[in-house]
Amino acid sequence: MSKNTFKKKLKKGNTPKKGSGRTIFSWIEEKLNITPILGEGVPVQLVPPVGFVALLALIYIYSNHRAENMVRKIEKAQQEVEDLRADVTTLEAEYMLSSMQSEVAKKVANQGIEELSEPPIKIEIAE
Repeated sequence: MSKNTFKKKLKKGNTPKKGSGRTIFSWIEEKLNITPILGEGVPVQLVPPVGFVALLALIYIYSNHRAENMVRKIEKAQQEVEDLRADVTTLEAEYMLSSMQSEVAKKVANQGIEELSEPPIKIEIAE
């Protein structure tokens, strides 16, 4: 069996430039200096589990953010309901007060209408 070799030999002037083959793995190695931990290079078999854990972390952060926003909206809606309930109670009390017979008599007194002092008389028609 023959040995694997390049088809064309690289000449001295055609050497690849130092940053042309820059990948995310080389960037990680350069920035984090993980060579003492992982050895030479990033093991490719670790990429899917690490990516999955990162995805789960993002989903957790997103769901926590949505839950906090929902709690804020619920608290705001509850405060609005309490304010409306207080307004309704106040309006009902004012209505009940203004519909009392004595209050109605005071309001219509300037029109010449007086409160009855005796019960109404029932008129019956005989056939």
